[in-house]
Amino acid sequence: MKREVTFNALLPVDLPEGLGLPVWSGEPLRALYLLHGFSGSHNDWLNFSRIRELADRYQVAVFMPAGENRFYLDDENRGEYYGEYIGRELVEFTRKLFPLSAARGDTWIGGLSMGGYGAIRNGLSYAEQFGRIIALSSALIPYRIAGIAPDYNDGIASYSYYTSVFGDLDQLLGSDKDPEKLVLEVRAKGLELPKLYMACGTEDMLLDVNRRFHHFLDSEGAGHLYEEGPGEHNWEFWDKQIEAALNWAVN
Repeated sequence: MKREVTFNALLPVDLPEGLGLPVWSGEPLRALYLLHGFSGSHNDWLNFSRIRELADRYQVAVFMPAGENRFYLDDENRGEYYGEYIGRELVEFTRKLFPLSAARGDTWIGGLSMGGYGAIRNGLSYAEQFGRIIALSSALIPYRIAGIAPDYNDGIASYSYYTSVFGDLDQLLGSDKDPEKLVLEVRAKGLELPKLYMACGTEDMLLDVNRRFHHFLDSEGAGHLYEEGPGEHNWEFWDKQIEAALNWAVN
């Protein structure tokens, strides 16, 4: 990133006995790199969910970096490599600072909305690094913005913004920003796909693109767990689903 960056860290290593929660055994911790959504910040998960309680309960270290509306993608023009930062540097840096397991199966990436896309994209791009991906209400918008016209505006962002983040939108599908392409590349390299937990609410504005990726994974025989049920694009749904996802991840 070529500058100072900020992230929040939860380390369940100092819980006193008698609270009814697991006390750290001293063994290296599993780690979850948890990404926020569009227009959010590295504080969102702490402010709006029970992630601190869940980190303690499941004995998982949680790291929450800032994505700054860049979809956790590398931007060569700006010299800001969010994908490299999230997928490699942050993992290596936190392993030096904290008592974390270096095992792939103990290293997870997750997120909501924009962060759900970032988790899928970087979990697949760095498949040798991450054993599990948690993707909630994922903004799998390459399906929607590929080939859009210059006057496009969906009420959230415009053609110029999407071009600045994703590059040439006529070449988006089939690029390293296309999750379908990344699944095929992981397999072509002979790597094991990370285990994937997806969830989306039936009233969510992103339901169609989540279903589309889910159906693609099914067509490829790519094992994953897909949860769909009542819920909107909000913290009530994400708070419930991050608990379910962590329960899935530790078992």
